[in-house]
Amino acid sequence: MVILQPGFLPWLGFFDQMFRSDVFVYYDDVQFDKHGWRNRNRIKSPSGPAWVTIPVLHSSKHGQRILDAEIDYQQNWPRKIIGAIRQNYARAPYVADYLPELEAVLTKTWRFLVDIDLAIVDMMCRWLSFRRPLFRSSELGIEGDKSGRLLAICQHFSASKYLSGNAAQDYLDTGLFLDAGIGVEWQNFNHPTYPQLHGDFIPCLSALDLVLNVGSNSNSVLRGNA
Repeated sequence: MVILQPGFLPWLGFFDQMFRSDVFVYYDDVQFDKHGWRNRNRIKSPSGPAWVTIPVLHSSKHGQRILDAEIDYQQNWPRKIIGAIRQNYARAPYVADYLPELEAVLTKTWRFLVDIDLAIVDMMCRWLSFRRPLFRSSELGIEGDKSGRLLAICQHFSASKYLSGNAAQDYLDTGLFLDAGIGVEWQNFNHPTYPQLHGDFIPCLSALDLVLNVGSNSNSVLRGNA
């Protein structure tokens, strides 16, 4: 199983973990990281990676959880994001097939960041042609901290294996999992290459870059790295 924080227009590594899981839990009740991937990601422009960001209200909310982060509508960020995608992917083969649906989600009024993040991931899973059982940690009623809580969530679903991103090797107590009879597997994601606009290939962009360039073949690209 996989336990992963939600993100905005996630990269392929996010969907690789989801694809390889039997059960996927959004870790939505941990602290919101202001400069992380919850409310922003990167697309490709002629000058290289370009950020697209949903602004979040921060005043009087220090240490807020991901699910409590509210969207800031003082600026017209939907128009800015849609405009950036439309401009930089004007010549992408499949932009007309996918951008209208994304635009409809972005222009809907949302209060909480997590809700638009999850809606976009759900949409992108359909584009990538796969589904997984999805849960939110905030709805499980499981307490604990760090490795102990991750283990408890795995035990809640009777998991035999926990798949984690490589960055967690710095803090995850793998011995705790092994003592409980749950194996830990590191993702070791091998980023694929695919046809891309604007010069040399750049990895680790939003998975939107793959979909707009490759279309229905995106699933095959992803499966090749599972």
